[in-house]
Formats: sequence, C-alpha cells, structure tokens
Amino acid sequence: MTVQASVKAFFDEVSHTFSYVVTDPETQVCAIIDSVLDYDAASARTMTTHADQIIEFIEQHQLQVAWILETHVHADHLTAAQYLKQRLGGKIAMSHKITRVQEIFGQIYHVDYKGFNCAQPFDYLFADEEEFNIGQLQARNIPTPGHTPACLSYLIGDAVFVGDTLFMPDYGTARCDFPQGSASELYDSVQKIYALPEHYRIFLCHDYLPECRQTYQCETQVKTQKAHNIHLNKHTDKLEFIEMRSQRDATLSMPKLMLPAIQVNMHAGHFPEPEANGVRYLKIPLNYFK
Repeated sequence: MTVQASVKAFFDEVSHTFSYVVTDPETQVCAIIDSVLDYDAASARTMTTHADQIIEFIEQHQLQVAWILETHVHADHLTAAQYLKQRLGGKIAMSHKITRVQEIFGQIYHVDYKGFNCAQPFDYLFADEEEFNIGQLQARNIPTPGHTPACLSYLIGDAVFVGDTLFMPDYGTARCDFPQGSASELYDSVQKIYALPEHYRIFLCHDYLPECRQTYQCETQVKTQKAHNIHLNKHTDKLEFIEMRSQRDATLSMPKLMLPAIQVNMHAGHFPEPEANGVRYLKIPLNYFK
C-alpha cells in the first residue's frame, strides 16, 4: 500500500505560485518544493515574507527538512532555497540536466558557465528516475522536459508534484518556447504522468484563475487531467497538440521576472558576489530577446 504524504500548500498570488511542504507523518521529516523569494522589480528589493510562512509552519510542527526541491529553473519568481537552507537545513536539489540550462543562459548572461562543472551550486543533482526518501516516504523523480530541458516531477507516495508541466484542467499545459523547450517532449512527459494510477494526486506549481473559476486551486488527480485537460487529455493527438502549443506560445509575452529570476535560480538561489562597493548586481542582456 502506498503511504500518503502530508501536503501543505503555500500560495504567492503575485507570481501565482504554489510552494509545498511534504511531510512523512511517521518521522516528521519533510521536503520543501518550489519555494518563493519575494522580489519587487521596481526597487530590485528582495523580501522573505512567503519563505517565512514556510519556516513558521515547519518550526511550529517541529519538522526536519531533508530536501529543498526545485522542479525546474523558474522564470516567474526567484527561489528562496538558499534562505530556507540557512534557516532550516536540507539539500537543495534538482535534475542533473540543469547543466544544459546553465550553459544556455550562461552564454546569454556572459558568465563562465563552465565553472558550474567545477563548483555546482546545487547540493545534489538527481539522475533520471532516481529514487530517494523523505523519512520513510519513498520518492522518485520523473523527468518531464518540454517546458524546459531540466524539468522534473517528484512522485512522493501517492502525490506527484509536476511543476509547470500541467496546470488545472481548465487552464491546460505549460508553454514550450523557452530555450530548448519542446512541445513534442512536453506531450511525451505528460504521458508519463497519465500512466500513473488514476487516483494519484497531482499538485501544481501555478494557477492563473481562468474566468470560469473563482478560487485558486493547486490539487487535482491523474484521472481528472486525463479526462478534462483542455490542452492535452487522453484523446489529444500529438501533432495536434504540438500545433496548438506552437501557435499559442507565439502569442505569449516574456514573463516579467524572467531575466532576474533565471539568473538567480540557475545558481540554486545564490545571489552574485558583492562588488567592491559591497553591492550585488544582476545583469540584464539588452535587446537580446526579440
């Protein structure tokens, strides 16, 4: 019998992001998934409001943090992984394919991406389908590329955390127009999720509240997605999906925080080193993206 993980969701309405604390009820060992560091773009000021909510919950329930997991390099918010690690411990981890993202964006930001191979900023990089534990909970990652080449979903007990791979059934699927994104790969990735037992719970990274709904939601089931996802359900043809996704992506604007977010997130949440005046600076590539 699959052990059911205890899941607590935290929502940042500014970036429409859900973060999670996933706990083994037997040992009180937990993992944090897709944390958010508040960032005001106008002032370039960071705050820890949402991360502090997670810390308060973990300390209140006397949980032990084993992992701080990222489903992918987020383009719409900064990760709070380093702040949470400093306060709570745990290993910051994601897919070994992060090196592809670091190489792509290292060139864009004109930084020494080869240095990541010598001093990888993540504490742990998962091999594809690698199994791990959260207390006594059995877990493994499922590579789900398409949105980015390094996307992972985390299967923990009967719950799967899919990052941006899927949204609620009434909103559809992730965009695939980022560097080395692929609608074909996303289609195949979703089939891996749909192959799981139909009663398994799916937890989403985002909800954008379509007009047909009045409340934000973060949880659905495999059977619900297979039956009702408006972009990709059990009846959707692969070529049809690729054409739809390509046409839709062509109409989307770049995420507002993409340039600062990726620069920080591909470094596992580390900020650039301070310069001689003691100030840290982010780089913005002017006129690079059309």
